[in-house]
Amino acid sequence: MLKDNLAVLRNVHGFSQEQIAEKIGISRQAYAKWESGVTVPDIEKCSLLAGVYGVTLDSLIKETKVEGIGTLPPAPVGKSIWGTVTVSDRGQIVIPKDARDKFGISGGTRLIVASDEVGIALLPVEVFEAGLKRFSELAHTDADKQ
Repeated sequence: MLKDNLAVLRNVHGFSQEQIAEKIGISRQAYAKWESGVTVPDIEKCSLLAGVYGVTLDSLIKETKVEGIGTLPPAPVGKSIWGTVTVSDRGQIVIPKDARDKFGISGGTRLIVASDEVGIALLPVEVFEAGLKRFSELAHTDADKQ
């Protein structure tokens, strides 16, 4: 878990073992031992590593497996991967329970479906409407200044 996450995160960020070791004040050999699983860092070093990689301490030390995909690297702070879903013939999906619980989604919850070139996002209607209201207020404030 931890050793795999350390190796993946280092490679994803394009760092050498030596660069990471310098960032947290240890030798390259000590870091290499963590990646190989020979030893493990203490909690303070784990916290420093989580900061360098922009992940939570919890995600640094845990393994995240997603059905149909495999083991995932730790997600950046504030980001989550909830798993995979299959679209039914009618275009319906079931949002994973952990995601529903985290965002208070239950039967009757209204969501906005938004997208960019890469994918789809679901937003609570209230969040979307609050953003529109704020945008409108800013637009009116700017117009009043002219």
